Amino acid sequence: MTLHDSVGRTVVVTGASGGIGRACAVAFGARGDRLALIARGRAGLDGAVREVERAGAAKVIAIEADMADPEAVEAAAERVERELGAIDVWVNDAFASVFAPFVEITPEEFRRVTQVSYLGYVYATGAALRRMLPRDAGVIVQVGSAIAYRGIPLQSAYSGAKHAVQGWNEALRCELLASGTGVRTTMVQMPAVNTPQFDWVRSRLPRRAQPVPPIYQPEVAARAVLYAADHPRRREYWVGGSTVATLLANAVVPGLLDRYLARTGFASQQTDELRPRSDPDNLFRPVDSSRDFGAHGRFDDSARARSLQQRAAHRLGALAGGARRATGRVRARLPRARAGLVSRMRAARVLQPHE
Repeated sequence: MTLHDSVGRTVVVTGASGGIGRACAVAFGARGDRLALIARGRAGLDGAVREVERAGAAKVIAIEADMADPEAVEAAAERVERELGAIDVWVNDAFASVFAPFVEITPEEFRRVTQVSYLGYVYATGAALRRMLPRDAGVIVQVGSAIAYRGIPLQSAYSGAKHAVQGWNEALRCELLASGTGVRTTMVQMPAVNTPQFDWVRSRLPRRAQPVPPIYQPEVAARAVLYAADHPRRREYWVGGSTVATLLANAVVPGLLDRYLARTGFASQQTDELRPRSDPDNLFRPVDSSRDFGAHGRFDDSARARSLQQRAAHRLGALAGGARRATGRVRARLPRARAGLVSRMRAARVLQPHE
């Protein structure tokens, strides 16, 4: 039985006002779950609540909180359990970033990205575990990226944070396995996704930022998160053919990939449009306090709504799960089958009683 077979789960999604977090909230809501949406922007949260309610969620609450503040995160977890019940699934997605060469990022900016994109995951997971471990049940899904394995130019702060999440989550998973607990953590490594971040991340690039093609819609990412929440025994999931290709290339020829990204990584992350100097950013203050950006960015015309790799991976997972269940049933029946065979052979005097 997978987690989605149960009814009325309590699910927490951070970074839920836009992008992948918003798409995840809507997808969980469509299953009739109870949702707690955590983000900083009031307008974005209000818009997300309306959308999740329309999708069919049993109940939705919105919590304004900065994930870099551990006390605010702990207070949010307390409120969730008080108003919605015991937390079944916690999805970490909130992040911050800066598009710029490393030498142009200030120490304050680098610290802020690390606090939100890495320590925010740490604080949230700690709050979730303090509630899940005593019950011996629960799932934590870390929304990662291909960048967790393969750093790219112009995103050094974000690359460092995602690498940190990867290493920390691996250590945590080992500890959970050693303890024998029923609580699980898994990570989902994402491709380039069409989200509003490219309009609100702090940037010092000469032209407008864009995700490195191929670009996927946030609903593709959301389907992967739901699948991971339902099947959390696997350590991590890769989403999209580009993620698979990038991670395999990085494992086999990382030096060659360094040179390739040095040649292509600057142009591929920028459009031909000049960046407006007056664009606001959400590094220290939310941009969606008074405006709801939604889940999608400005790349709908070129973003893919489906991933053949994801479909194949989920089908293979289902086949593998079916094979494991069938093998388990066969093993369970073997002792009875053997006993029956021995009994029949003895009755036919093929075996003596002591054999």
